[in-house]
Amino acid sequence: MLIAALPTGPLAANCYVLAPAPGGDCIVVDPGQEAAEQVEKVLSEHGLTPVAVLLTHGHFDHVWSAAELGGRHGVPVHVHARDRHLLTDPAAGVDPGFAARLSSLLGEGPHAEPSDLVEVAGGDTLSLAGLEVGVEHTPGHTPGSVVYTVTTEDGVPVMFAGDLVFAGSIGRTDFPGGDHEAMLRSLADAVLARPDGTQVLPGHGPATTVERERATNPYLRDIAG
Repeated sequence: MLIAALPTGPLAANCYVLAPAPGGDCIVVDPGQEAAEQVEKVLSEHGLTPVAVLLTHGHFDHVWSAAELGGRHGVPVHVHARDRHLLTDPAAGVDPGFAARLSSLLGEGPHAEPSDLVEVAGGDTLSLAGLEVGVEHTPGHTPGSVVYTVTTEDGVPVMFAGDLVFAGSIGRTDFPGGDHEAMLRSLADAVLARPDGTQVLPGHGPATTVERERATNPYLRDIAG
C-alpha cells in the first residue's frame, strides 16, 4: 500500500494520498491549504489517478483545496453532514478572532461547495480505488468529525484520524461545535477500542500507533483510568 503524507499550509495540516499501489487509482484525504500542487506532484510521481476526496472534518486547514481538487479531477468530495456547512462558512468553525482573520483572507462568503459532494455517516463502508474504507463518526473536535480506516495487504489496520488524536495529544474542543464529553467518548470508542498495532495517521504531526498512545498519551491514559 502506498501512503504519502503531505504537511500543508501554515498550520501544517496533514494531507494524505492513499493507493493500493503505484500506477492506479488513489484517494486524497484532507487536502488543506496549499495542498493542490503537492498532491499533483505525488500523482505524477507515482502515476496515480484520484477517484475521491475524503474529509475527516470541516475545518478550513483540512478542506481548503478539496473543491479545487475535486473539480480538477471530476471526483466526489466526501464529508459528514454535520460539518457540511463549514465548507461554505469556514469562519463558523473557529473563534471570533480567528474568524476575522479568515474573513480577511478568504473574503466574504458564501464560499462554493464542491460540485460533487457526498455525505458520509458512521458505519459506512466506501469501496474506492480498490480499497474498503470504513467510516466512524467521532464527534468532539467538530460535530461531523469522522475517522477513515483501511487495512494493508499485510493485515495492518490504518486509521486516518483527522484531529481526533495526535502523537501525545488530542484535538481541541473549544472551537464552536466542540464537545469535550463527546470527544472523550470518541477517543474511547475509536482509539482505545482498536488493536494496539493500528497505525494512526493524524491530522497534524507524526504518525503513531494505538499502542504508543495508549501507553504514553496523557489524555488517553486518563480515559483508560
